[in-house]
Amino acid sequence: MKGNVIGDYFEVTMMDYGNEPHGLYFMIDNKSFYSSVESVERKLNPLKSILVVVSMTANTGAGLVLSASPMAKKLFGITNVSRARNLPKDPRLIKVAPRMNLYIHRNIQINHIFQQFAAPEDIVPYSIDESLLQMQHSWRLFGNTPREVARKIQLEVKRQLGLYVTVGIGENPTQAKVALDLVAKHDFSLLGDLNYETYPQTVWPITELNQVWSIGSRTASHLNRIGIHSMKNLAYADPYQLKDEFGLMGEQLFALAWGIDRTDVHKLVKINDKSWGNSQVLPSDYTVLEEIELVISEIVDQTSSRMRHHQQLAGCVALSIGFGYASAEDDGRQGFSRSMRIDPTDNSRELFGYCRKLFEDQWNGEVVRNIAVSLSRLTDNSGLQLDLFQEPERQIKTAATDAVLDRVRDRFGSTAVFKAKNLKKGGTFLQRAGLVGGHNGGNVFD
Repeated sequence: MKGNVIGDYFEVTMMDYGNEPHGLYFMIDNKSFYSSVESVERKLNPLKSILVVVSMTANTGAGLVLSASPMAKKLFGITNVSRARNLPKDPRLIKVAPRMNLYIHRNIQINHIFQQFAAPEDIVPYSIDESLLQMQHSWRLFGNTPREVARKIQLEVKRQLGLYVTVGIGENPTQAKVALDLVAKHDFSLLGDLNYETYPQTVWPITELNQVWSIGSRTASHLNRIGIHSMKNLAYADPYQLKDEFGLMGEQLFALAWGIDRTDVHKLVKINDKSWGNSQVLPSDYTVLEEIELVISEIVDQTSSRMRHHQQLAGCVALSIGFGYASAEDDGRQGFSRSMRIDPTDNSRELFGYCRKLFEDQWNGEVVRNIAVSLSRLTDNSGLQLDLFQEPERQIKTAATDAVLDRVRDRFGSTAVFKAKNLKKGGTFLQRAGLVGGHNGGNVFD
């Protein structure tokens, strides 16, 4: 980057891209993924079907549109945040429940198709419906130009699965993602490309900043407040001022405006499991102590089972409770979060006992709508540590029972064996057992 300092203003005169990485990346999006999969399952054309996937199992009791086909969006203006109650009563509109397991299965199949064109280590799943492919090492094996190769990928996915994919092409991951969102999704061929040369003419005229990937509405408003109203303004802003205003994100915003990204997809950050947690939005207002503690117990059971699967013990337990609107308005408290250090354990009963104490110490009869449990300060489970104040035989039997139950659930599903108390009033375990990401999992081959 070259520029001049004029008073307190830093003027960028040009950007030197010579030392920036010049690779080739495809960001591939499965167009209207859930609704497209459901359309194909019904032998309908995904681009012509009028179909929405609606989650009617959400704990809030209100259905939410998870995916709308392109034609449903065009005819009725339906978006992926529309409420089911606002959907038009039109006989042409097909409403279906989600099948998350089917979508995961299709995602795996699609990424296997990508492996025909790129090595597995060059493929990074970005989300359930997007993947990033590093193509500079392999594209010449499949065509004369990157666009020709991208088109072959589109046709192969369509041939094998009947689905349409959109491809953004760039010299780095950011350019590929921006090309996908701003060019390919609006192009008849569902292809779009950007490079260092074309990036400014495509991106800089944008004035709705939150249209650009990674810029949210709050960040866009902040940029507007400091006089930045277009991507060109952002590109020519003082990078030092941006860093003062936004910290590290200010540097990222400046790089975004110039289409710069030095990410190496082979140097992925290794995520260390620092805690295990689970949370739930309750299906209604909970005010009865026994029912609230039943749900806490269910969440503890699920969370501790995951932790035991990884042969770990928790040295800290945390409980977060969110109140309903009425209670929040009455005493001003939105809820509470409390934690406590404990002797390392993976015993569900002990962990629930700690959570129950945390809850009863803080709860004064308020309406409860959200519950979250977290287990942290993890250590490896190198063997059963006996408590001198409990019968050794009982401790050994409890640990062995938990291990057997965990193995049964791992093999046959979480509902293969469950506690009788899960059937009591207020329990939510069985209703949530088939959910994936909070939505109906369904069967892959329903």
